[in-house]
Amino acid sequence: MSKVYLTPVSVFLIFQFTFIGTYILAVLEGHVVPTVPYISDAATYSPESCVFGQLINIGSVLLGITIYIRYRQVLQLYEHNPDLGTAVLRHNRVALWFGMISCLGISIVGNFQETNVRMVHFIGAFFCFGCGSLYFWVQALISYLIFPMAGTRLFAHLRLAMSVGCTILFILMAVTGVMSHILFKGENPRKWYPSDGGWYFHVVSSISEWVMATIFSFYILSFTNEFRDISFDHPPISLLSFTMTV
Repeated sequence: MSKVYLTPVSVFLIFQFTFIGTYILAVLEGHVVPTVPYISDAATYSPESCVFGQLINIGSVLLGITIYIRYRQVLQLYEHNPDLGTAVLRHNRVALWFGMISCLGISIVGNFQETNVRMVHFIGAFFCFGCGSLYFWVQALISYLIFPMAGTRLFAHLRLAMSVGCTILFILMAVTGVMSHILFKGENPRKWYPSDGGWYFHVVSSISEWVMATIFSFYILSFTNEFRDISFDHPPISLLSFTMTV
């Protein structure tokens, strides 16, 4: 049996270490200015881009495992409590799809730097934050539907609040990000100074991204207590055929 509750903790730790560590390394290397760069800007150049990509790939896999465990948990709750209604099953499937697309987006962001493949990077960011926010909304609804069989009312309220916060921050980040780049008159957006134009919009957009990424991590961490009631055995392996070559 495995300690499933450690999975959300691992996701939280690896993402926080990735964001903060990449930022510190990028500042020390002189690739960005310390005044609130985008997370992607801090992970644009080598060696921090290499570290960021490697850790993000690991984190996206662990996040996918966490999302799948949550899916199976809700599925088991329905099988033992069919009075929950089929709506829970529908929401659970939708949440799984949104969550997995968000994981794919996270991996794309980590492997396709903004300076190299801009459009692919932006698509990955949209998958990450957009589908991630939708996943949070559906999970907040599920949290209310499965209470009191699993979870608490407090965590359901917290997930709803974090979903609202992520949605507002996503819109704010996108709008101010576009406006800041329209007004930008400098040469290198990785080193954005107040004299380059669009500075305040840039700061609002980048802060929104950092706060949203932090909320993402805490949202996944909120599953820890519920995962304490889950155990997974190693999957059985069956040989369909056995051949020997001499």
